Amino acid sequence: MTGAAAAGVLAGCSDAGGGQGAAAGAREAAKRAEAALRERTSAASRALVTQYDAVLAMHPSLRDRLAPLRDQAVQHDRALAPPPAATPSPAVTPSAAVSSVPADAEDAVKQLADAERRTSDAQLAAVAAAPPELARLLASVAASGAGHAYLLGGGA
Repeated sequence: MTGAAAAGVLAGCSDAGGGQGAAAGAREAAKRAEAALRERTSAASRALVTQYDAVLAMHPSLRDRLAPLRDQAVQHDRALAPPPAATPSPAVTPSAAVSSVPADAEDAVKQLADAERRTSDAQLAAVAAAPPELARLLASVAASGAGHAYLLGGGA
């Protein structure tokens, strides 16, 4: 009987250890997924900042109107960026290339409004895959981007 009891205890220990290992693996996978999601959404904000910079370089007269919105996009990038140790490898880079800036300032602003809307839509879509804290941040950033699109004359 003692041998059978010992075997049962050992079997229970190995199951518990496997469960802990699986839980640790699941936590690690969740951290990697969150870091990748953060990097993608942060990259979208960086691409938006790049587009603001291109418009401002072409149309410096828009600086007073666009600089506050650009600065908020920089803050969104910083807020969404994964911690340095959590950055997935290889790092995700912005996929949206900055298109050429229209020579007409108002057309350039309309293009920025469209970029703000697309970025906002992508960040809002990412909410579904995000853990609660990141989901709240993404929703806030998406709302801010929608507000920027509206302020830029892009409508609702």
